[in-house]
Amino acid sequence: MIVTALSLFVAGSILCALAPNMPVLILARGLQGLGGGGIMPIVQTVISDVVTPRERGQYQAYFSGVWVAAGIGGPILGGVFAEHLHWSMIFWINVPLGLGSLAMLLPKMGKIPVFHRRRKVDWLGGVLLMASAVVFMLVLTWGGNRYLWLSPVIMAMVGASFALALAFIWHAGNAEEPFLPLPLMGGTVAPYAIASGGCALGAILGLTVHLPLYYEVVYHLSASEAGLALIPLAAVSTGGAAIAGRTMARAKHYKRVAIIGTASSALAGCVMALTAPPLWALLVLLSLFSLGLGTAFPISVVSLQNSVARSQIGTVTGAMNFFRALMASFTVAAFSAILLMALGADISLGGEHRGPVSSIPVADMVTAFRYVFGAAAALLAGASLCMILMEERPLAGPATPVEMAE
Repeated sequence: MIVTALSLFVAGSILCALAPNMPVLILARGLQGLGGGGIMPIVQTVISDVVTPRERGQYQAYFSGVWVAAGIGGPILGGVFAEHLHWSMIFWINVPLGLGSLAMLLPKMGKIPVFHRRRKVDWLGGVLLMASAVVFMLVLTWGGNRYLWLSPVIMAMVGASFALALAFIWHAGNAEEPFLPLPLMGGTVAPYAIASGGCALGAILGLTVHLPLYYEVVYHLSASEAGLALIPLAAVSTGGAAIAGRTMARAKHYKRVAIIGTASSALAGCVMALTAPPLWALLVLLSLFSLGLGTAFPISVVSLQNSVARSQIGTVTGAMNFFRALMASFTVAAFSAILLMALGADISLGGEHRGPVSSIPVADMVTAFRYVFGAAAALLAGASLCMILMEERPLAGPATPVEMAE
């Protein structure tokens, strides 16, 4: 499956780079996303096969380290590609990365025990869930832009998304092997862990996508400089993840660090929403915001995996990644909708936006981003609340120093 996922990702990247028009690019991005969506849960499940839950938090911090490398290198390279090279380079670069990943991974995979069992693939359940998500994302994208929010088209799409979600729930309750087993999503751990991680990821990706626009209009940065200015947001979250991972290995009440971290991020988001700081102060606030939200990632993943039987870890990890990606997509679309409503203009967030963006007054952009920063703060407040509500179960693994002393 990891070979299949990486191969689809590389093939999709090649087709994206060669796409002659937007419809082909969209379809190729779908293929790329299909492969990319399979990579993370499979690798996280492999980690769960070889590392105990108590030690697993530190490995999740390593995952965050990879995110940082991508978070720093991606925006910088993206800015350089957009400014000096060709847009297709953002897809061509995935080819050597994907092939290099396969070369490193495959020689080691043979050492991991496997237990094969024939499974049925619930295609109908997957189509119903994805269709519901896509229709709702179109509502967020088109509402207030292409159509009025209360127009018949938007209302019909909201109803269709809701009906598809109900159809998925009914189907999942009656299917022999459902796409997403609903019982796994209940209890005192899973829903809160998934929601907390989803809110944190949605907030950081939503800001990462939209902040370059803010940098270019308010601080008059170039595309490359805007990419560099994203480093505090992308990089510092690894520090938070590392702190949380070490806490899980050493402390009995491991979720407290995530509660404090996400609450601190919410506070930093409120400060950004209520003030118009100079660039250096904004970068400091973004660093504090990123540090706090980084604590949510390892604790939400490990707590979720620790709450289910070993045979269900792959399923629940895949579900968590699906909802995280869904939340990230919703957040990006929602932040775009907020900007469109606040600015009252049809702005493009892609590379060809110099004309419309240059005509937006700085004061209007600052006002619009107050709502964006406020929405990010609300997401982190929700993540902190979910961490408070989540049950803190003992982690299997080596005893902590406190337990050894007891």
